[in-house]
Amino acid sequence: VEAARHRSFDRLGVRVTRPRTAIGTRGVVHRSHAMLTKFETKSNRVKGLSFHSKRPWILASLHSGVIQLWDYRMGTLIDRFDEHDGPVRGVCFHKSQPLFVSGGDDYKIKVWNYKLRRCLFTLLGHLDYIRTVSFHQEYPWVVSASDDQTIRIWNWQSRTCVSVLTGHNHYVMSAMFHPKDDLVVSASLDQTVRVWDIGGLRKKAAGGGGDESGMRMPGGGSIGGHDLFGGGDAVVKYVLEGHDRGVNWASFHPSLPLIVSGADDRQVKLWRMNDSKAWEVDTLRGHVNNVSCVLFHARQDIIVSNSEDKSIRVWDMSKRSGTQTFRREHDRFWILAAHPEVNLLAAGHDSGMIVFKLERERPAYAHHQGTLYYVKDRYLRAYDYQSQRDNPLISIRRAGGAASNAGPRSLSYNPAENAVLINFDADGGSYELHVLPKDSANARGEVTSDSRRGSGSSAVFVARNRFAVLDKANHQILVKNLRDEVTKKCVPPDANTDAIFYAGTGTLLCRSEDRVFLYDVQQRTAIAELATPFIKYVVWSGDMTLVALLSKHAIVIANRKLGHSCTVHETIRVKSGAWDDAGVFIYTTLNHIKYALPNGDSGIIRTLDTPVYLTKVFGNVLYCLDRDGRNRQIQIDTSEYMFKLALIQRKFDQVLSMIKSGSLCGQSIIAYLQQKGFPEVALHFVKDERTRFNLALECGNIEVALSSAQTLDDKDTWHKLGVEALRQGNHQIVEFAYQKTKNFERLSFLYLITGNEEKLSKMLKIAEMRSDVMGQFHNALYTGDVRERVRILETSGHYPLAYLTAKTHGLEEDAQRLARILTDAGVPVPAVDPSVGKLLKIPTPITKDDNWPLLTVTKGFFEGVLSGDVTEHDYHAFADDDLANAGAGWGDDGDDLDLGGDEKETAGNDPFADAGLVGPDDDAQEKGSVGDDDGSDAGWDMEDLELPAGMSGMDGGDANDELQMDEVFVAPAPGVPASRKWTMKSSVPGEHAAAGDFDSAMKLLHRQLGVVNFTPLKQHFVDAAFATHARFACVAGGPSLTLPLGRNWTPENAPGVVAPPALTASLPILEERLKVAYKTTTEGKFGEALKLFQSIIHSTCVLLVETRREVDEVKELVQIAKEYACALRVEIKRKEFKEDPKRAAELAAYFTHSTLQPIHASLSLRSAMTLFFKLKNYNTAAGFCRRLLELNPPLKVAQQAKQVLQACERTPTDEVELNYDSRNPFVVCAGTFTPIYRGTTSVACPCCAAKFVQAETGATCPVCLLGKVGAEAGGLVVSPSQR
Repeated sequence: VEAARHRSFDRLGVRVTRPRTAIGTRGVVHRSHAMLTKFETKSNRVKGLSFHSKRPWILASLHSGVIQLWDYRMGTLIDRFDEHDGPVRGVCFHKSQPLFVSGGDDYKIKVWNYKLRRCLFTLLGHLDYIRTVSFHQEYPWVVSASDDQTIRIWNWQSRTCVSVLTGHNHYVMSAMFHPKDDLVVSASLDQTVRVWDIGGLRKKAAGGGGDESGMRMPGGGSIGGHDLFGGGDAVVKYVLEGHDRGVNWASFHPSLPLIVSGADDRQVKLWRMNDSKAWEVDTLRGHVNNVSCVLFHARQDIIVSNSEDKSIRVWDMSKRSGTQTFRREHDRFWILAAHPEVNLLAAGHDSGMIVFKLERERPAYAHHQGTLYYVKDRYLRAYDYQSQRDNPLISIRRAGGAASNAGPRSLSYNPAENAVLINFDADGGSYELHVLPKDSANARGEVTSDSRRGSGSSAVFVARNRFAVLDKANHQILVKNLRDEVTKKCVPPDANTDAIFYAGTGTLLCRSEDRVFLYDVQQRTAIAELATPFIKYVVWSGDMTLVALLSKHAIVIANRKLGHSCTVHETIRVKSGAWDDAGVFIYTTLNHIKYALPNGDSGIIRTLDTPVYLTKVFGNVLYCLDRDGRNRQIQIDTSEYMFKLALIQRKFDQVLSMIKSGSLCGQSIIAYLQQKGFPEVALHFVKDERTRFNLALECGNIEVALSSAQTLDDKDTWHKLGVEALRQGNHQIVEFAYQKTKNFERLSFLYLITGNEEKLSKMLKIAEMRSDVMGQFHNALYTGDVRERVRILETSGHYPLAYLTAKTHGLEEDAQRLARILTDAGVPVPAVDPSVGKLLKIPTPITKDDNWPLLTVTKGFFEGVLSGDVTEHDYHAFADDDLANAGAGWGDDGDDLDLGGDEKETAGNDPFADAGLVGPDDDAQEKGSVGDDDGSDAGWDMEDLELPAGMSGMDGGDANDELQMDEVFVAPAPGVPASRKWTMKSSVPGEHAAAGDFDSAMKLLHRQLGVVNFTPLKQHFVDAAFATHARFACVAGGPSLTLPLGRNWTPENAPGVVAPPALTASLPILEERLKVAYKTTTEGKFGEALKLFQSIIHSTCVLLVETRREVDEVKELVQIAKEYACALRVEIKRKEFKEDPKRAAELAAYFTHSTLQPIHASLSLRSAMTLFFKLKNYNTAAGFCRRLLELNPPLKVAQQAKQVLQACERTPTDEVELNYDSRNPFVVCAGTFTPIYRGTTSVACPCCAAKFVQAETGATCPVCLLGKVGAEAGGLVVSPSQR
């Protein structure tokens, strides 16, 4: 009876709770700790777990039948496998192959290949539920435990059962191989743990030479009679009896001859075995319900167990007592898994799983000059970077007794007094102060230091003989001397301050939840503050000018006064960081070493196999500590970030040196140079012609672009070249490009604006040959040939237009002839007023034949040096000696940039001539040249100076010794446009949209509202951008002048002050739109009203208000629009169910629970009342009547409601059962249109706050059409007052 009851409840996933037995008090834990959770999932009940041995993956098998593959480092679901029918209770990764095995309640064992993402094959043989499955470490075996009271060993290569282990007389709850020996341990509800010897099976496998045939069973893989009953290959070695109830789990120690088991008697038992016997060592008591799983920790002398009492307990093997307890409020635990190599555990419970650690692995350390001080194995040690000597200094105590995660958290070193502060988290925070003896470096850890201990957190030195400690209980910062005596008390700058960090002598960084304060201890005041994520670590640069604030997923870099420099975001946890001597911050994540430049640029230096903690950066060597406390050195390649740093700091000589050394290459460098405005440098790295072409266009190098275009020779390339050449005024290239693309219309217009009448006439003939009537007419119009226009119109049959053209321009003979044709055809002759029309003459261009003139400007450093026109030495010489060269070089042709105007190259060297174009006239060029030096100095009355000997090298008279430069115009640096100022330090998306920076506006909306669909906002963005800029036409043919339009501008505004943008959306406008939407709703135009309410939500995304009161009004407006949009969608949906009165009635009832205006609420109640009365659901209809009467409706409506109420009260029953309970508060899911009752898990749209059922997570919100359901967002910012 007991077995049957246990089985029936277990089938439902519920375990029977037995009556309590007497439990000893030994080992009972009275305290709970917060575990170091690394990853957590929400899902169906997790029954099986398995870590991958190399990758950061974990398998979770669920009671729903799904197997999930998670990356616990990234926190992402990689894959899911769903082929089992029913719960999957066992799952296991293979150690080296891309395989895993699973067993479920469908009696099937499945072997999967996670690379192929499919099941390879299924092993059949068990006759009941399969509880656990696991791979052998060496042989191709799988062991499985089943409710059919057997254990089976399978060969997954031959896909056969090689042994059946029988002997248990109840369900076998677990079975697993020994890590090294030929043993299997099993646990059963028959209250025993059995150890099986499978040495015979191994010998049989080895006897076959290890090949597949040797793995098969005798008789071609069939199970012989002796195997079926457990003979020969596998025999019982020990039967461990001691549990009073069924045993749920048993597992081997990874190296010692120990077994641990957990059972329904709520006890954990420890067993020892030798070659001849096994016996019980001890019993660990403390769980108050069935123990589900128990195992040995892979790297520590502890046992971890979990139970249906909703707790995980940690037991010290040496003391045989509990050290830690972790509890969940509602979830029972079912399974545990330990990572084979890393200090990680996982536990499965009723609503998901957790991956966690029992202790912090980050060593506490601090460095000063050439020495690293750190704690390892309860010793304070010193490591000399130069000599690489590592010495223990003193022994330290471990705070909190035996609690596993109570190791040192941080360390602070005082070089003046040779003292250290070591902080612990145990007991609410404590610290140890050690003043090190002078000879401690040679003491080998045997010296006892002058040690003092106190309570408080985050103890740090703030002066030569003072340290500060945070007293959280009394909300004070205590300043103490080295005798641990309080000398000063300060109040932290923020009530939520929970940690302090060193910030230089006399100053501290005080951390609260969302910001950091720079606090002056002497003045007891906050000097500065900075909004940050929750900061975990602080790293100062060597000169204390920069600080890196490290949070879980971000790095904030600021200056000494907390002036924000940049923020670098990471998807994986940030672990540590250190500054190098150049001012670059090097940091590590779980799997990368990366860098962050002061401007916010970041990149990957190299990958990591295991996490490390950086202590110092010296050149291209990183010094770090690993998780075992070992000092390591890692060589890195610094060329990439040093190149970027030199580029940012404009150290162009270093950049040039690195370019010429050839140490840099790759698409990332090219993209970076292009992004930072150095396409001419990127051009040096590129060999691909298309990329060279695009870069040449970007930096305006038309010669390189022409060369690449000739190589590529495709239409799109020639078109782009023509556009850029036209922008530069190089119409010869434009003509060549248009000829290549056969773009006759553009070619004709080019000849028009350059005044080339001869080629226009040729274009007219070409159009005639192509039978292009419109082309003929346009060319005739451009050339002013009226007779040709008349002929074209007549030929194409447009006689009235031909007559008008001829008559207007005085061609009487043609006009008379065309008039006769019109008269003969019965068409009236149009009347013409000769005084009105006149011949259209095209203006004569100012410049003909030659390219348009351009300003001659100096070449940039890279453009000149990389092209070879200027040497690096000469460039610097010219830059240093501007005044000297101003006198000597005027009028010389030393470095003609040939950007337009006079050209000196012959046709053989001219890229235009190479392209088949005719260059400028050589004679004209010679006449315009300046070749003589006579009088070149006369304008400035320059006289030769008699300089001392040895200074002749500075004489500017000899043109051969000096760099000669042309007269140039240095273009002024562009200022910051007003639109850019709108976006500086602004978090209001509307201001970014008004500035035309749609990308940053979309990023802000995604971060603030979780917006993923920006299509509905496109027109709002465009309107905002155009409405805030006015354009004025200037010179004919030139670009228009764009001016920003600000609001609240007055003549008293200071010059240069930019008023905030005048946006199209405003609160009064939206309130008026809301009134229109109300009216449309009243009129019953629900589709139109829905669009209006949605447009109100969309408009708030680009809204800008001034005060906090207006911010609250905006939130209220969005809430109203959301409520109406949800309600109207319900009503529109109801009208789709005319043939289904039951569903229509449900939706009508849901509609009445929306927060609406009284008039709309009464209309919805009248509609629901009518529907439910017709459906004969009189009880519910009566409820609608009462709610309607509470709204004080008009007399006629009230009379009708009272009549219906009287009729319903006579028969207060509901004939049709509906999914509607008016007494249970609910909201309607905006996706499925079903009620979400109070207490039910739901998700919301971060944009409009519409509610959805859990299954809708990840969908685009159908209410606002913008947000992603279930996404996290910070909330919309519509006012500077919210910053």
